[in-house]
Amino acid sequence: MSMNSQDCAQVRDGFPRPFPNTPTNVFDQLSLKEAGAHVAFWYNSNEAAIKMAQEFATSHSIKTQAYKVDVSNADSVQKSITEVVKDFGKIDVFVANAGMAISKPILEQTLEEYHKQMTVNVDGIVYCSKFVGEVFKRQGFGNLILTSSMSAKIVNVPVDQPVYNATKAFVTHFGKSLAREWREFARVNIVSPGFFDTKMGASPGCINEAYRMSSLGRQGHTKEIKGLYLYLASDASTYMTGSDVLIDGGYVLP
Repeated sequence: MSMNSQDCAQVRDGFPRPFPNTPTNVFDQLSLKEAGAHVAFWYNSNEAAIKMAQEFATSHSIKTQAYKVDVSNADSVQKSITEVVKDFGKIDVFVANAGMAISKPILEQTLEEYHKQMTVNVDGIVYCSKFVGEVFKRQGFGNLILTSSMSAKIVNVPVDQPVYNATKAFVTHFGKSLAREWREFARVNIVSPGFFDTKMGASPGCINEAYRMSSLGRQGHTKEIKGLYLYLASDASTYMTGSDVLIDGGYVLP
């Protein structure tokens, strides 16, 4: 979009907006405990989240609750978000992290496998964003963090997961669009991980690619990504929205 000198000289009504009333000390900015944070856990097949929620409540002296949710089902997502608001009173931060991958070339992948990935990685993101966005708009504030992938932005993507790569490209661009659409009431940012050693796992070929292409020569450990989500969820990142943060061990470097 082009702008002329007259456009640049125009003053927007209600601008500049005030700085947020957040702590000056960076340690206080990063502390969700300082903000009185409580945690709602979502799970589908792994009921370990129930025990984890109980342990978090005890160890951090906070309120927690685990909810069984199928993110590929719009009714399930809407119902669960309604329950979270009822139980906690509000939603400050929502992390849309559910995802799956079927590592097969498209000529070997069934249409059922294709649709399964789309319902989780694309539809699930849309459902979560739509229904939590309605909450954010009512509240007048909110913070959405979407999990995408480095595969959404590189040419040398793993060749055996084309559908997964495409779904993550959707997540990245959808998140950027939401950041613009929701600019009056919520922030939206995207995390794009490289290869991490998770239970979802990757094919041997993909893992070998991680060792070969990553500057650090390994996969990432899940403990190495927690701080990024904390930063985006906290008051330390109040001037960030629409950002796509890459954490990939240097995989996409030239």
